[in-house]
Parts: sequence; structure tokens; C-alpha cells
Amino acid sequence: MLVYFFRWEAALAEPGRRASAARALLLLLIWGWQAGWSQKPDSGEQVYRTACVACHGFDGRGQDRSQVGFETPLPDFTDCNFATREQAGDWAAVVRQGGPARGFSPIMPAFGEALTREQIDSVVDYLRSFCSEPKWPRGELNLPRALFTTKAYPEDETVVTNAFKLRKPRAFSSKWVYEKRVSARDQVEAVLPFRFAQPANASWRGGVGDLALSYKRVLVHGLRRGSILSAAIEAVLPTGDEARGFGNGVTVFEPFVAWGQLLPSEGFLQFQAGLELPTRTRDAPRAAFWRTAMGRGFSQRRGDGRYWAPMVEFLADREFETGARVLWDVVPQLHVTLSRRQHIRANFGVRIPANHTTGRSVQLVFYLLWDRFDGGLTEGW
Repeated sequence: MLVYFFRWEAALAEPGRRASAARALLLLLIWGWQAGWSQKPDSGEQVYRTACVACHGFDGRGQDRSQVGFETPLPDFTDCNFATREQAGDWAAVVRQGGPARGFSPIMPAFGEALTREQIDSVVDYLRSFCSEPKWPRGELNLPRALFTTKAYPEDETVVTNAFKLRKPRAFSSKWVYEKRVSARDQVEAVLPFRFAQPANASWRGGVGDLALSYKRVLVHGLRRGSILSAAIEAVLPTGDEARGFGNGVTVFEPFVAWGQLLPSEGFLQFQAGLELPTRTRDAPRAAFWRTAMGRGFSQRRGDGRYWAPMVEFLADREFETGARVLWDVVPQLHVTLSRRQHIRANFGVRIPANHTTGRSVQLVFYLLWDRFDGGLTEGW
């Protein structure tokens, strides 16, 4: 009977919140009748077996498409690479509002009027338990990306960061970042910078900067503690034109650690510290850097809408030379999701020198971010 019901439901699916809620309620009634429930299920497993198992299967791998009657592939909740990446709130939003809430298929109905928020939270916790490998960090530890502080979570992101120097001599720089997650805890990254400058009484000139390649690995993570710690090594290669000011002319190795911490009330803290170690110190000085980002997230419609994260970064850099001083910058900024799926994001900020401002200008900085794992650039809007 359920097979025929799902074929009918998929074929006659109508757009709109009310129609989705009606289908979800009918689904609960049919399953409740068949399973013999006299009351609404309370535990996550009971809710799952009542409302979800007909499509997603008892084992979470998804029923065969020939049985459910539609061609859209069903997710495999036992696949940790898929099941761990997003926050529980994103999963709950899809259960409450249906697939279209995050730019997915309308075949996934909305259960927001058939289940309470507590029941939805419990079923999300249950379905995420199908991933039984603890080495995969949970998506709650994937904190909003700051403009400069590298986050500890491994990702599949493409990020383009642009900076405009406001004082003369004018300058514009663009940094293209490609990140690739290669395992549960490991990520590789390539960074290609471009720089354009207008020296005094001269025309604009530009070129490619020093290419950077890096490897990052998660050392420790824990959702209960709300923290994640990673270590990385980056090699900055002398691909830029040193004579024109677009490169250092020397290979620089940059080992660093990155740490993320969840705070109460959707707050978060991120920290990065490392060294700059050139292969020839006569061409570039050794230095240390540390960066801190603090912020708080806000979600529209109690977690179902756009996500905002105002934050502030504190940047410090000090060369290992006699008489060198620590240079401090402050960067207030605003991180925001652009697509419904929340895989396209932006961040806008201002980098302000806090001390030793001679020769250091205020910069306007912004990035566009694409989380490739969650879909294409044109999907999920």
C-alpha cells in the first residue's frame, strides 16, 4: 500500500507549503495506522520509522527508486562524507519546510505542521547516527569563514577574495583559493594571487603573485566540546615578479595551527597562529603571525532563512628582526549566505591598521565563496 501511495504522492506533488504539509500529515496517518501507533511518536527512531522509512529505508540508505516511484536519487545517510558536512539546523530546515526550502527537490515534503520542532530535532539526531565513523568532524564545527583567519574545518570550497587599497598609491589584489577535501580529516589547497598597482605618476600595472600550496589535517575534534584543532603546512612559491613588487623572490614555508570553538548563543571563536620561514633570510625575513576571529550567527525565521554572522578579526604580524614591532590590524566584517542552499556566501569588511600606520592603508575587503560539495553555482537559488 505504501509503495502505491508514494508513487501517487510523487506524481501529484503540488507546490506550496500547505500542500506539502497536507502530504506530510497524510504520510504520518498512513504509517501510524499501519504501525499501530495510538499516539504521535516521540523518539527520533520512532519518528523516523513512522514518517521517513518508506523513502529512506530502515538502514538509511534509501529505498530503490523503482519502489518509491520517482527518479530523484535518495540520499545515503550512512555515507559519512555526505551526512557529516552540514549543521543539524540545516537538516531540520529541510524537514520542516521541505526540499525547496534549501533549493532541493520538491519530492521531499514539509513536516513543519505535522511534527513539532522537538520531534524534528530528534529525528535529525537519529538519522545522523547512521554515520558510525567518529573520525569525520561534524558540520556544526564548520564555522563561518573569516576574511583572513583560516578555519580548522576541511572543506571543498572555491573562494575569491578581493582587497582595495583606499590611499595612494592605489592598489587592488585578488586571491583565488581552491580547497579540496581528500579524506575525513585532510584537505589540500592552492592559492593563486593577482595584484594590480598604480605607482605615483604612472599607469596601472598588474601580474600574478606567488603561488601557495598547502596541506591541512584535523588533529582533534569533538562536538560535545564544540572544538576543532588542525595543523597545516603551506609552501609559497616565487612565481610572482619580484622586480614589480608582485612576489618575494624566495620560497617561504608557513606552518600553522588553526582552532575553532563554538560559544553559547550561536557565538564562535577562531584562532590561527604560524610562522613564515623563507629559504633565504637575506631576501625575506622570518616572521610570526596570529589571527583571531570572533562573531555570532543569526538565522532568519528561527533557522529556516538567510544566515548572517557579524564578526571582528584581530590580525598581528611580527618579523624576527632587531627593533621590529608587532603590527596590529582590526577587521570588522559581515558574513552572509546568498543562496537558499547556503552554499554561495559573501563576506564584506574593512581592514584597519591599529598601530604603526605609516605606509599601511585602510583596505576594503570582500570575498565570494562557493561550497562545491553542496551543488553547482546555478543550483539552490
